[in-house]
Amino acid sequence: AARQAGLGPVCRNPFQSIVVRALEVQLAVEDALAILAGYRAEGEPAVSVIPRAGVGHGASEAPRGLLYHRYRLNEDGSIAEANIVPPTSQNQATIEEDLRQLVPPRITRSDPELTYNCEHAIRNYDPCISCATHFLKLHLEQV
Repeated sequence: AARQAGLGPVCRNPFQSIVVRALEVQLAVEDALAILAGYRAEGEPAVSVIPRAGVGHGASEAPRGLLYHRYRLNEDGSIAEANIVPPTSQNQATIEEDLRQLVPPRITRSDPELTYNCEHAIRNYDPCISCATHFLKLHLEQV
């Protein structure tokens, strides 16, 4: 599939990240179908849980990086505190550095074109951020 998509064994081009993610999703679906094909139900489908106070944390792989989360529960099992650290916030410093590298050679481009270039680079880290949050307001001051 990678060869069919025009990729080699290694891809270091960040602008191909969407293609790479699509291939990862394809692999995950194939793996999930294989697991389901071999699944045999055994025992009860769920475990009974008695609510109690406590703290739990974990990390899970997401298409754009690791998602960390931590929860504190009350005695009745309700969530008293939640802390979620998405990959975008972990990548923020690198995103900003990439923009510092990206802009200077393109500074003579029109504002809409430069905005698009910046958003394109940011979407390599998080494909949803630019549309979901309308986050980038580009204002150039020519000196």
